[in-house]
Amino acid sequence: MQQALVETSPVIEILDVNMEIKRIVEAILFAANRPMTVKQIQQVFPEIEQPETIEILGAIESITEDYRDRPIELKKVASGYRFQVRQELARWVTRLFEEKPPRYSRALLETLAIIAYRQPVTRGDIEDIRGVSVSTSIIQTLLERDWIKVVAHKEAPGRPGLYGTTKQFLDYFNITTLNDLPTLQEIQDLDLPLDTPQHIPQEESEEQTTDEQDDKPQATTDDQEDIGEELGESATV
Repeated sequence: MQQALVETSPVIEILDVNMEIKRIVEAILFAANRPMTVKQIQQVFPEIEQPETIEILGAIESITEDYRDRPIELKKVASGYRFQVRQELARWVTRLFEEKPPRYSRALLETLAIIAYRQPVTRGDIEDIRGVSVSTSIIQTLLERDWIKVVAHKEAPGRPGLYGTTKQFLDYFNITTLNDLPTLQEIQDLDLPLDTPQHIPQEESEEQTTDEQDDKPQATTDDQEDIGEELGESATV
C-alpha cells in the first residue's frame, strides 16, 4: 500500500504544477494590454522556473476550453494570444466608450485593400489599379495606424518603397493570416446591388478641383456615423 502511494505521488505533483502554470498564464494574458506569444509568456517566468513550451500550450488550450461558452474568449491572432469580447457582443460593448470610432474614406479603404491583396506593391502600382493618384495623407494614415509598412524597395529608378500589411493589421481585423481574408469570389458572391448607396465619399486625386468635388453627392452626417459604428463593431475590444 505504501509503495502504491509513493508511485502515484509524482503524478499528483505534476498535475499541481500544471494547474499553477495555467493560473499564471491566464493572469498574464488577462493583464496584458497586447497579444502575447508563447515565448513572451514563457519569459515572464523566472529563468529557472520557465515552463516548457508544451506546458504553456496545454495551459492555453485548457483556458480556451474554460471560456468556450462565455462572453469573453481567448483568441489567437497574428501577434499572439489575447482575451477579447466575442465578436457578436462587440456592438454592445462599444456603447461604453464615448469616443466614436474613426471614419475612413473610400479611397483609404480601397488603398488598404489593394495592399492587402496585391502586396508587396508600390504607390505607383496602387495608382495604376485605382486610376487616380494616391494622396500622401492616405499612406501616412495607414503607416501611423501600423496597418502597413515598407517591406522592401523595388529595383527601379528611385527605388520606390514596396508596401505590405503588418501583424497589427491582422489583429485589428481579427484574423490570423492573410489566408483568412475573404476571396474575391466570396466578395462577388455577396451580390450587392449596383445602386447600393456609397456612404463614404470617394477621395479623389489631389489635383481634383474644389468645384469638381462640390458637384459630387456627399454622404450625410447620419450616414457617416452609421458607417463609423459599423467599422467600430468590426474592431476587437
